[in-house]
Amino acid sequence: MAKTIGNPISWAAQSLSSTSDHMGEAISGLGGEAKAELPMVQVLTMSDIAACLRAGYDDFIATRADAIFAIVVYPIAGLILFGMGMQMDLVPLLAPLVLGFALVGPAAAVGLYEISRRREAGEDAHWRHAFSVFRSPAFGSIFVLAAYLTMLLLVWLMAAQSIYAATLGPEPPASVVSFVSDLFTTPAGWALIVAGNAAGFLFAIVALAMSVVSFPLLLDRKVGVPIAVVTSVRVLRRNPGVIISWGAMVAALLVLGSIPFMLGLIVVLPVLGHATWHLYRRAVA
Repeated sequence: MAKTIGNPISWAAQSLSSTSDHMGEAISGLGGEAKAELPMVQVLTMSDIAACLRAGYDDFIATRADAIFAIVVYPIAGLILFGMGMQMDLVPLLAPLVLGFALVGPAAAVGLYEISRRREAGEDAHWRHAFSVFRSPAFGSIFVLAAYLTMLLLVWLMAAQSIYAATLGPEPPASVVSFVSDLFTTPAGWALIVAGNAAGFLFAIVALAMSVVSFPLLLDRKVGVPIAVVTSVRVLRRNPGVIISWGAMVAALLVLGSIPFMLGLIVVLPVLGHATWHLYRRAVA
């Protein structure tokens, strides 16, 4: 039979169809190996962040993994923004939703970790290998941790809605222009900004502590969700300034990449995803 060139949709379908063969092993490994020890965490500096970004950019150039995001992220982002544009009562949640993507971003980029892992090991690395995560024994653990982050995102959105209701709300804004005007020219608007940023910072710290290295660790080693999350928290505690700076930089780049009609995310998302793998390599011995 002649071979044909695959495409992201066909590769995703093939990967999903074989996922069920691995679910039994994945579910049994949620807690990791019984005698697994906590990995050793290392001290990081800001130069490590710069090195990880350079390595992430090199992986991006070498694999062109942006094809995945051009196909998957754009339709989803377009539908979300279109729906919000049609419903004025959701306009106050637009900014929290864009920033909230940083909460679940580590889970969304798990395929990129696999590409970086393969390239680091000298194996063939192509965008189609991102879908091999569905066949990984760690898929069950990755799914559970991703579900936790998704729930955290939903709680953040409910908190953001409550803050709006207590300040500029509870009625939806009359228009986007009036909402922006009220936000920056009224005491209630500034109260919304201060309270929203404070709450968003708390949610971001929780998500960062849970996920800064946990997903790459699950993909790389036979550890369960508890050890992965504890190790991630230990990395933050060992390097609070560096990791918080990393989180702030990720959030800033996501915002900048979202401004020109999401076009910047074609580069920002893959580079950050690959860089996260290299951050894990430097943070965990």
